[in-house]
Amino acid sequence: MAARTHNVAIIGYGLSAKVFHVPLIEAVPELKLHSIVQRHPQPDNDASKDHPNTRIYHAAEAMVQDGSVDIVVVTTPPPTHFDLAKLALENGKHVIVEKPFVPTWKEANQLIGLARDKDRLLTVYHNRRWDSDFLTLHHLLRTNTLGRIVEFASHLDRHKPSLAGAKAWKSRPEPGGGAIYDLGTHLIDQCVLLFGVPKKITAFLGSQRQGDQTGYEDSCTVLLHYGDGMLATLKVAVISPETKQLRFWVRGERGSWKKYHADPQETHLAEGKGPNDAGFGVEPADWAGTLTTTTATTTDNDNDTDNNNGTLTSHPHPTLTPPPTYKSFYTQFVHALSSAQQDDVPVEPTDAAVVIRLVELARKSSEEGRTVDVLG
Repeated sequence: MAARTHNVAIIGYGLSAKVFHVPLIEAVPELKLHSIVQRHPQPDNDASKDHPNTRIYHAAEAMVQDGSVDIVVVTTPPPTHFDLAKLALENGKHVIVEKPFVPTWKEANQLIGLARDKDRLLTVYHNRRWDSDFLTLHHLLRTNTLGRIVEFASHLDRHKPSLAGAKAWKSRPEPGGGAIYDLGTHLIDQCVLLFGVPKKITAFLGSQRQGDQTGYEDSCTVLLHYGDGMLATLKVAVISPETKQLRFWVRGERGSWKKYHADPQETHLAEGKGPNDAGFGVEPADWAGTLTTTTATTTDNDNDTDNNNGTLTSHPHPTLTPPPTYKSFYTQFVHALSSAQQDDVPVEPTDAAVVIRLVELARKSSEEGRTVDVLG
């Protein structure tokens, strides 16, 4: 018996839709790109020309009335996510929301409750859970290669001191905007997935670009304090003139792992490569992280003598190969459709809601200039 094909509608036709969603949907046999909602086509950006066999709508309200649509993917700017996801759920569609989920924790919980009431699947596109460097780190932690972790640093820095060419919603203050919502939500999601919810949070949100009078927060540093003493530092910067950008630096009692360069999937997708193409998502060999380990044991260190610190050795540690890819998000969503179980979605919306709550607390910390408690 042939697997059922699920019809997918995408709301929005910007970078997110064209680079991060359409190629992945088209790579999964059980999914069909059925329709696209594009309010204002332009001569150089027209979904009907790019996808002549796909149904085109100019309003989401019309699309959700189409009974042949099974799944709606929301890829519009963050301030619109809540209303469009709500509209789709109310009309009986399963929903995928591009990150950031929604601007507020309250809105996130409202959508989670609505999806439950309508018996529809809801998930959020936290695609960096399938970054090969992140999954390499996950393996190192699972195998206790680094021992007890004391410091975790995760960066998504760039050198873009000019705003020229930036999308409007990425250059002005608005709900769900700013670096902490844009890239910071990726870093928070990954950290919580690895270590759980922190006890306290200290954050610094602001603009590194000189002369920015808009109030847009183009950068952020977020410190997550854990009960066992571990400190996580999450950082997004737009002024970072480096030939290679730090991605991870993780230090534990038994070793450390330092990794430069961001996962290449975004670049590959932007270049037109698809997830089924040879070499997709594969890093150059010289991008491997550096693993440093010690011969000392925790017991040795407890003796507190100078000659028990062990011998340190460092070597390149290859990134996971073959890499999992962002296609995994959609294949897992197909599995959830088959099982009809919300627990099977690739990213639980409750996880994404926790990320938004931590963003809200980070903003509170930054505005009040203090460390704030994270209450369950």
